[in-house]
Amino acid sequence: MDYKDTLLMPDTKFKMRGNLPNKEPIRQEQWDNENIYEKVQERTKGRPLFVLHDGPPFANGDLHIGHALNKILKDIIVRHKSMAGYHAPYVPGWDTHGLPIETALAKKKIDRKKMSIAEFRQKCAEYALSQVDGQREQFKQLGVRGDWNNPYITLTKDFEAAQIQVFGEMAKKGYIYKGLKPVYWSPTSESALAEAEIEYYDKRSASIYVAFEVKDGKGVLEQGDKIVIWTTTPWTIPANLGISLHPDLDYDVARVGEDNFVVAHELLETVAAELGWENYEVVKSFKGQKADRVVAKHPFYDRDSIVMLGNHVTTDAGTGCVHTAPGHGEDDFYVGKQYGLEALSPVDDKGVFTAEAPGFEGLFYDDANKVVTEKLEAAGALLKMGFITHSYPHDWRTKKPTIFRATSQWFASIKDFREDILDEIKKVNWYPNWGETRLYNMVRDREDWCISRQRTWGVPIPVFYGEDGTPIITDETIEHVSKLFAEHGSNVWFEREAKDLLPEGFTSEHSPNGKFTKETDIMDVWFDSGSSHQAVLLTREGHRRPADVYLEGSDQYRGWFNSSLSTAVAVTGQAPYKNIVSHGFVLDGDGRKMSKSIGNVVLPSKVLKQYGADILRLWVASVDYQADVRISDDILKQISEAYRKIRNTFRFILGNLADFDPATDRVEDSELEEVDRYMLHRLQGLVASVQESYNKFEYSPIYHQIHNFCTVDLSSFYLDFAKDILYIEAKDNKRRRSIQTAYYEILTTLVQLLTPIIPHTAEEVWEFIPGEKPESVQLTDMPEPRKIPGLNEDKWDHFMKVRDDVLKALEEARNNKVIGKSLDAKITLVPKDSETKEVLQSMEYLHQYLIVSEVVLEEASANAKEYKFVHVLVEKHPAEKCERCWVSSDTVGHDHDHPTLCTRCAGIVKENYSE
Repeated sequence: MDYKDTLLMPDTKFKMRGNLPNKEPIRQEQWDNENIYEKVQERTKGRPLFVLHDGPPFANGDLHIGHALNKILKDIIVRHKSMAGYHAPYVPGWDTHGLPIETALAKKKIDRKKMSIAEFRQKCAEYALSQVDGQREQFKQLGVRGDWNNPYITLTKDFEAAQIQVFGEMAKKGYIYKGLKPVYWSPTSESALAEAEIEYYDKRSASIYVAFEVKDGKGVLEQGDKIVIWTTTPWTIPANLGISLHPDLDYDVARVGEDNFVVAHELLETVAAELGWENYEVVKSFKGQKADRVVAKHPFYDRDSIVMLGNHVTTDAGTGCVHTAPGHGEDDFYVGKQYGLEALSPVDDKGVFTAEAPGFEGLFYDDANKVVTEKLEAAGALLKMGFITHSYPHDWRTKKPTIFRATSQWFASIKDFREDILDEIKKVNWYPNWGETRLYNMVRDREDWCISRQRTWGVPIPVFYGEDGTPIITDETIEHVSKLFAEHGSNVWFEREAKDLLPEGFTSEHSPNGKFTKETDIMDVWFDSGSSHQAVLLTREGHRRPADVYLEGSDQYRGWFNSSLSTAVAVTGQAPYKNIVSHGFVLDGDGRKMSKSIGNVVLPSKVLKQYGADILRLWVASVDYQADVRISDDILKQISEAYRKIRNTFRFILGNLADFDPATDRVEDSELEEVDRYMLHRLQGLVASVQESYNKFEYSPIYHQIHNFCTVDLSSFYLDFAKDILYIEAKDNKRRRSIQTAYYEILTTLVQLLTPIIPHTAEEVWEFIPGEKPESVQLTDMPEPRKIPGLNEDKWDHFMKVRDDVLKALEEARNNKVIGKSLDAKITLVPKDSETKEVLQSMEYLHQYLIVSEVVLEEASANAKEYKFVHVLVEKHPAEKCERCWVSSDTVGHDHDHPTLCTRCAGIVKENYSE
């Protein structure tokens, strides 16, 4: 007889190789065909609601790895909640307005000048929707489950109508106004920008010191004294209307040769060194407030430059005398306004000088730096010119420098309800907790939000103007425009005249002749997405405001987190979210920002083709995503190896459940072998820990805990020693069925715990688990930790520590060529304490648990080596090896019918396999 035929070896159709890139698309198609999302929603209907509100990605271009990190994290949360007692719908969204889409059409050679605004906007809409379709398929390839057939899209009629209502409610409360003030202006986008659209990059700028000659010193300064200013924007000198001093600072008049120069006392030494004043004499000192309204001459224009007092002046750099151009700086604007100065801004939308800057007309502002400097030098006003590299605001879309430019814009006055926002921030839970401080500080310092844009593709600002130029925003007009947008979309604003957009019979005291015009600016796209709490949370079935979670990248503290909070508090007085979860940026393996020029970009599409979505998802679960994370081929290979170990664990257990029917073969808890109860106890600890991590939105502990459980608790111990029972004993042997019972629960539990993270693999394993069960693991609930009865937990914990000693001894014996495999060994153990002795003496199958052929317990052994809990002597077992179980035993050959077997195996074969 070939005794291998009598072994109950693993048998499974679950393959060791995942072949994920080929299998996952088939699985995704199956989920689509079976409407798995709808089935999950139907199953959980009536449970407590959990709403993760999707921050809309911009609908332009293929997904990058940051998209993958973001959407997979959201999917893990939603999948977990739907298995953890909640009804958790997921409606994905897209942000579809804005400059990038206009730019994309320009690259496609679509000439907007050859069509009406409405026609061009229709082209933008078509392009945006095509991008939505492309990104939707890519998100689904990541295994993200959601209501993909009914996403929310910011260009749809219902969304735009809701956005108008938000604007109207804010206007009704007095938070919306139009005003002339300097704003971030992008010459490359030809539009105003909000702070959220600004990024800072290093820029090399001219650094100049300029002398303004005093014309009227008001008894404090002498005519001909020179006030020294410092600036890194020479191009703003043509717009200079004043010089700001701090009222409480001390200022010195320093004589250098024949000239007297005015500089702040604290900065005099620094300025003197910078300008090479080797010998200077302070001839006078005064407080800044004394110089109020001193008049100086503009360096090259025939106009005055008035000295003003401002608390914005500091001594961090410069001279303490600040060049003030009210049309090109926020502080400049406010101090100039106090002194009745106009906000002169002699550059147009493209950043080109107008006729208001004689001598510079037609020059691009940045090109004018050199010309202005030359003119200052010719006028004898330039004291020094150099260059510095400093952090400078750039347009986040075009990556080009911005300028401050005074224009007439629409603003939301954040300062009017800022305290309410700050109070709401304190009520939100923040993951990580520093997010609270970050957003709090941003809001604390915020004055106004510029919400108007001089572009075409976006939601128009629903404001009419009377014949006298007065803006008209009433409940009646807002309601009417909202209904028009709900019926026709916002394009109707550009298709109809103002009179056809107003309610029938509308009149206003500002238009005695009944003539009206309409605003041509559109809203900031952050106002679009920031209105989603109104457009989605209030209107979608299974949604509510506030949402439970907003989860986005850390850049959204100044973006969507911020705009959503501002609009929601303005309209409702409450934050639109209960929890904020933010993640970092994805860097390459060396911690560098990804760049096409460097060639270190990792594309999700490439990862899917090479490794599969579950590997990418497992990577997401493995990293501390709340900080910046790294990805590379080497990192993905490490993740693949971890996945392989988890998959092999599943495969091994499945193989050993091939003949197990839980309906008939399951062993009751009280009848389980003690070691099996111990492993189930260990499993319950894992369940509790994993559930806690899921609830705290922490996934790397889950990855590490499950991976360790598979490799340490299972593969290195439980699965390993159990082979001697599963393969050797008869099919219905009680010890064998006890192990299978534990295996069944362990496998089912692990698959459920991992379903939110690696759903494709979990579904595949689920199909092979024996017994009656729901059609999909997604239609089950997360396991809850339970009490395992009749277990001496301390005993087994102590045994595992003793086992560590034995493993070290066996390894040393292998290295010294005493044994080959551990089953070659006979070991003698001498317990060092009573607890260890009691534990070892109580174990009937000690040699199996230690995977050796024989264990002898002694009171002493001269040749045993000392370890922490035991002295261990490892010897090669002198007996012959059983051909069936491979255990060396003195009983081999005792049965004459089976001379190559030990008496254990001979008895099993005779009883169960005899012909």
